[in-house]
Amino acid sequence: MELTARLRALADLVPYGARLADVGTDHAYLPVWLILHGKIQQAIAADLREGPLARARETARQYQVEERISFRLCDGLTAVCDDEVDAIVIAGMGGDTIAAILDAAPWTKGKQLVLQPMTAWPSLREWLQSHGYQIEEERIAREGDRLYSIWAVTGGNMAPFTPVELWVGKQQREDPLRGPYLEKIAGKVMRALSGHLASRQRDEGQIQMLTEVLRGIQEMQKEL
Repeated sequence: MELTARLRALADLVPYGARLADVGTDHAYLPVWLILHGKIQQAIAADLREGPLARARETARQYQVEERISFRLCDGLTAVCDDEVDAIVIAGMGGDTIAAILDAAPWTKGKQLVLQPMTAWPSLREWLQSHGYQIEEERIAREGDRLYSIWAVTGGNMAPFTPVELWVGKQQREDPLRGPYLEKIAGKVMRALSGHLASRQRDEGQIQMLTEVLRGIQEMQKEL
């Protein structure tokens, strides 16, 4: 089995020997790969729908690791207990959905989290900061034309984010994909700003915030 670049970046952030819960597991490629490579011994594969969970069981059967994975049909972590896991992956969902899953399971502050939001990065960063979590590391993965931001998160306090950092995270000059990622987010901010400027009911607060974020991204691009 070979993982995509996104899944491999997630796998790299899972601690060795961790008891893993993979939320929204779909085909269960991540936990199966981690077991096959000896990085973890067991896992919980959770999904909201029976179809993806059936695909996950089939993947586990194909690679003969079914007895080492517990399959849970549930919303988020509702069927997972605190004492069952050390690490949790929540990937491929909107940032607001990820925040809601964590909000319903406050015990996750004691775990190693690996998060990969598809949308709403600013609101998720803000939620994590205000609810006692800290982002220890951010990585960027590329698949074709798509760039993904992947975060290692634990419980704890972190320095407040600036408006631009809520959108793009702390500056990381060593990441070769940092430049393309900043360009991607700058495009999203410019489109949002254009929409507000063209609106008949202008939200001056949003316009000012987006202008500040765009200026901050441009400064980061200069630093790189």
